[in-house]
Amino acid sequence: MSAHAAPTKRLTLRDLDVKKHAREPIVMVTAYDFPSAQIVEDAGVDMVLVGDSAAMTVLGYDSTVPVTTDEMLMLTKAVRRGLTTPLLVGDLPFGSYEASDEIAVATAQRFVKEAGVDLVKIERGGATVDRARALVNAGIPVVGHVGLTPQTATSLGGYRAQGRTADAALTVIDDALALQDAGVSLIVIEAVPSEVTAALAPLLRIPLIGIGAGTDADGQVLVFHDLLGIYAGGVAKFVKRYADVRSVSVAGVAAYASEVREGVYPGPEHGYGMAEGEAERLRELLAGR
Repeated sequence: MSAHAAPTKRLTLRDLDVKKHAREPIVMVTAYDFPSAQIVEDAGVDMVLVGDSAAMTVLGYDSTVPVTTDEMLMLTKAVRRGLTTPLLVGDLPFGSYEASDEIAVATAQRFVKEAGVDLVKIERGGATVDRARALVNAGIPVVGHVGLTPQTATSLGGYRAQGRTADAALTVIDDALALQDAGVSLIVIEAVPSEVTAALAPLLRIPLIGIGAGTDADGQVLVFHDLLGIYAGGVAKFVKRYADVRSVSVAGVAAYASEVREGVYPGPEHGYGMAEGEAERLRELLAGR
């Protein structure tokens, strides 16, 4: 039984607009494979992002930069097979869209055609605004991403909050407004002071999804592995743990290992038997060789 009475139809961008104007918070979470997709589906979330955070949480890279388009597509296709209701967003990885409008469109089309995403996500303002416009003109819905943009965290001084001065905050706001003017469908704002989000939100016609950005956004997003306590790495200040899945998993595997070593598992109840008389016949056949 689902933990949430989910709608019977797939959500649309129109549904998100309705939620925004009704001040009903939008729930977004990441997922990276078929089982996690089934979990977030049953939990009743509104949007699922196959984020390039998979580079670290799933694939073991040191940052999001090394993950490839093919790796992201593989993960996104698995998530698509586990979803029915939420909107699916595919994260275009670093190096897959920045060089030109043509490359951006070609990459995004792969995510739509091969993985069945509803939207693609790209990071930053600046030249990325032109890429966003090209994608929208090609008929591909886009999610923008401003504030802390992990793909270029090095140029931002590392994984740290952005927009902490008035001038820096204005840059974040201008990036978001430029993306809106380019036609993006919604914007993620990450790791900025809550005052920045409060100033930006009234200026946007489209939904604003926050992560470490206060309470004035139209919704929130967190990484699946962070909120469930699966990932062993460090987590940002804004992460709240809603479960401790890793420690439960370690305990479960350790119990299994212990029972195997002690000869407790498998027990008779875990095995299969032959039909009556067949074991004796097998022994006779072997003896006659």
